[in-house]
Amino acid sequence: MSGSDSMILRLEKELAEKTAFIEGIVSGAQDGDRDMTDNERELTTGARSRIQDVEQQLELLYENRTRTMAARERADQVGREMARLRTEVDHGPVEYVSPGHYLMDTWKAHLNDRSAQERLQVFERAAAHQKTTDNLGIVPDPIVGNVVNFIDGSRPLVTMLGTAPMTAATWYRPKVTQHTTVAKQGAAGGAADEKTELTSQKMTITRLTGTAVTYGGYVNVSRQDIDFSSPNALDTVVNDLSAVYAVQTEATVGALLATLGATSELPGAAGTTKTVADLANSLLTGLATIYGIVKGVGRYFLAVSPDKVGVWAPLFAPVNVNPVAPGLDLPTFGNGIFGYPLGIPLVVSAGLPAGTIGILTATSAVECFEQRVGQLQAVEPSVLGVQVAYAGYFTPVTIESTAAVRFVDAV
Repeated sequence: MSGSDSMILRLEKELAEKTAFIEGIVSGAQDGDRDMTDNERELTTGARSRIQDVEQQLELLYENRTRTMAARERADQVGREMARLRTEVDHGPVEYVSPGHYLMDTWKAHLNDRSAQERLQVFERAAAHQKTTDNLGIVPDPIVGNVVNFIDGSRPLVTMLGTAPMTAATWYRPKVTQHTTVAKQGAAGGAADEKTELTSQKMTITRLTGTAVTYGGYVNVSRQDIDFSSPNALDTVVNDLSAVYAVQTEATVGALLATLGATSELPGAAGTTKTVADLANSLLTGLATIYGIVKGVGRYFLAVSPDKVGVWAPLFAPVNVNPVAPGLDLPTFGNGIFGYPLGIPLVVSAGLPAGTIGILTATSAVECFEQRVGQLQAVEPSVLGVQVAYAGYFTPVTIESTAAVRFVDAV
């Protein structure tokens, strides 16, 4: 194979891999019924830029190959014609047009007719059976589809809370800790009276401190692994690093939520199925507690670990023939809002500690700050490698630690 053909094959392979890489990202977002995440958009943009560069190179190589292929085709035509002429000169393969023709050669062979004996020998020669096991050197090992990688980088808790830009290594969030007062004019217990002094109380505002925390990882990939792998090893590694980054930051938020508020036991004996009324009353009581703290600021939601979703099943159809909530959205299990018990978003996240029955809180209780560094890459010529890293700055800040209710089973 010529150098031009080898380069075309390599570029076509890379083009297919980049296209499949983008399609895999888009399909993952579509299957999860969500938009692409920031790191997915970043990876898609980089892959698209490389596709444009590869297409430009292929245009030049295709033109050269067209001329080469035309010359090869002409040579093949000449070769076939010469083979046809040789067949006409030689006797060609042995074919018996009828049983009588075969019997005649058999009779002649018994009479020591050399030509008949040779024809029968060629015709009756046993054919050897050739199998793939006899040709392992030319049977390829096909790689079908993208790399199977069971990892969820959707970050349902972070998505629910939202992220704010991180503009500095350390920043501050102002928070009111004492409000002003307003009261009826006049002495306490007496009638309102003109010219009496109004109530007065100063407003105090403290500040919460946020500090950037870096999350990242890197891998040194050999040039050979990049050049000879399919799908491309470098793309696979970068995609995995970004997904693991998402898993780690989601787990950080889950661990923080698990420390908020106070616990509340669900009614009923431990390990038993809860009634619809008990679950509904627990949620409504929890909402009242949280409202008393955040005064309706933010959006309420219930966070549950995947192994404890069944606790809330009685609220939904078809478990409940008279459901107090719409049906569960099964495709979003673990990567989005799974349902709406009493209109409250139920978010299932593997980032929560296992066994988390439910954490009822509001988006105003915790804020997430993030700045993506994204993919970094450096060539290491001494070992013929490419060192690739993925990183970002991510910090959740507790705005109000009491604005949550953690549901637990009875002891």
